[in-house]
Amino acid sequence: MFVRRADTEDRVVLERFWLMFRHDMSEFQGQLPRPDGSYRTEWLEKVLTGDPDWAGYLFYSGESPVGFCFMRALSQPVRVLNAFFMVRPVRRNGLGLRAVREVLAHHPGPIDVAFQENNPKAVRFWHRVATEVSGDLWTSERRPIAGKPDATPDVWISFQNTTTERSTSP
Repeated sequence: MFVRRADTEDRVVLERFWLMFRHDMSEFQGQLPRPDGSYRTEWLEKVLTGDPDWAGYLFYSGESPVGFCFMRALSQPVRVLNAFFMVRPVRRNGLGLRAVREVLAHHPGPIDVAFQENNPKAVRFWHRVATEVSGDLWTSERRPIAGKPDATPDVWISFQNTTTERSTSP
């Protein structure tokens, strides 16, 4: 597996993965698709249009794309791992942790990650990531979702990223 920074040439792959990601998330967030079958895309557009405060990464197994990750708040003191997705056939085999570590190698320092408490696989995964990256020096708190006072708050994990190894894969 290897990880690389996404660019505008990756639009089709990212759009397809984005739809799968948003569909997966709809189970936990209760969001229905728009009339055209799409989901909100503002984060995707930030990555695809080259917003300097956002970065997208694609994950590959051989020649096949298998996932993506978006980082945001790149110019801020605390960066945010904003979106993370792996296709089902590669889940639960360690590739997700490896991919996150490779992305984080490009973004040392304080990191925040939000996820839904009612998604037990995400809870386990992000707890494992935080522990692997920073030992027991991470925190978790519930934070309200901006503009959605009636929504269940997200869980935010905060940790100090000291990951420095870089992928040597192509």
